[in-house]
Order: sequence, then structure tokens, then C-alpha cells
Amino acid sequence: MRMLHTMIRVGDLKRSIDFYTRVMGMHVLRTSENPEYQYSLAFVGYEDESSGSVIELTYNWGTDKYEHGTAFGHIAIGVDDVAKMCHQVKQAGGKVTREAGPVKGGTTIIAFVEDPDGYKIELIQNDQADKALG
Repeated sequence: MRMLHTMIRVGDLKRSIDFYTRVMGMHVLRTSENPEYQYSLAFVGYEDESSGSVIELTYNWGTDKYEHGTAFGHIAIGVDDVAKMCHQVKQAGGKVTREAGPVKGGTTIIAFVEDPDGYKIELIQNDQADKALG
């Protein structure tokens, strides 16, 4: 078995695709439209779905905002240099909500950014990503 994708609902599909591709460096892997049930999908990721996990962006036509609730936490992405990625996100117009630094109570370097719909994305230093934020 393997993890396939995580689905998040978005209020503006074009805006979300722009963020995940231009700001986060992902690629659009595939899209689809379902006129009968009035939704559009875009799958974005760093590598092909056959070898990596991706994010499914779901736009339900006519819905421009969602309440996230308290159960969902964040999406985590491993990067080679967290501080450099924070700089790149800001340069591209993205929002950094926690600058690069050690996790509370540990040494793993992390940061948080936020997508246009308010979903949190944790950036974790690749060479520390398998240490459970120790």
C-alpha cells in the first residue's frame, strides 16, 4: 500500500493552482471537470502520481470559502533549506506564518506557510525530516 493523495477544498481553483505551482514549485499533474455534479479537480505535486503523494484541489462550483474546523492540522513538505524556502515563498507573494527555526522542544528546523484558503503547510528540513521533530 501507499499514500496516494490528500484532498482539500478550495474557493478559487485558479488561485490555488497558482499558489501550489508558482509559490510552492509543484506541477499540475492532471485536471478534470464534472458538470453533472458541479465540481472541478486539479492534482498537484512534485512528482508523478505513480511514484509520489499529491494534493487534490477540489473546487465545488459556487463555493468560495470553507470553514476548516479543528481536526485538520497541516500538510508537511520536506525541503532542503527551510529558511531559503521561506524567503522564496515571500518573494513570490506567499505568506509565511512561522519563520524557520527549531521546533519547540526539539532541534528539527521547521517553518509554516499558508495557502490562499488558509491551509497550513509545514516546511521541514529534509535532512531532519525522519527524526520525528526531535
